Amino acid sequence: MLSTQQLAELRLQLLQEKAEAEERLEQNDHFGLERGHAHESMGELSSYDNHPADEATELYEREKDIALNEHSETQLGNIDRALEAMENGTYGKCDVCGKDIPFERLQALPNTTFCKEHSQDQITSHNRPVEEEVLSPPFGKFDMDEKKENVGFDAEDSWQTVAAWGTSDTPSDLAFPQDDYQDMYVEADENIGYVEDYENFVGNDMYGNDIKVYPNPQHEKYEDALDEEGIMTTFGDLPAYEHDPYVDHDDK
Repeated sequence: MLSTQQLAELRLQLLQEKAEAEERLEQNDHFGLERGHAHESMGELSSYDNHPADEATELYEREKDIALNEHSETQLGNIDRALEAMENGTYGKCDVCGKDIPFERLQALPNTTFCKEHSQDQITSHNRPVEEEVLSPPFGKFDMDEKKENVGFDAEDSWQTVAAWGTSDTPSDLAFPQDDYQDMYVEADENIGYVEDYENFVGNDMYGNDIKVYPNPQHEKYEDALDEEGIMTTFGDLPAYEHDPYVDHDDK
């Protein structure tokens, strides 16, 4: 049971913390969240032409502001609940189990109405910036089952398409520097529309038969690479019966 002097001391501390928290939120416009969009704090109209690092920095600041604002508003709510508990005569007792909260805990955290075992700080907030919606796994809002090896145009492909128009990267930023500044993005040399190089110039019917080679620049480049390495295929030389068909024929 708290004494009258202890209650007066804690009440004064609560009122002082409430005034400081309210003044802080008023001065910084709730950490800038009163603005309609993060760009308003930068004076920008859109994200389209901004440096990606600037956008990442601004998103980080937005995340931090949301966390700080939520912390301050939670603190205010706890202070009001503690002051109300004082008026009702229930201050100093846990809202969950009803046991007395040690005075030492109230001195360190006067706005609490919970004992240590039932502290609400154990609850993790999931309030996140709306900008993070495009960062959902695996690459965005695409539910791709990698185990089924689904092939689709996902957010990673979207990034590569946009990055082909230019990025802020330089050759020194990449593990394997490119020859052209137009290729300054990850996997710039990745095949588009096919996986293996030979798929760009080899075709067959729906049964795997009637294999044909369609000469084109990619075919010439592929053949030159094989000749340079002295091999027949990218996965090594074929056995002596290489001309045998790779599919079973129906003799009937």
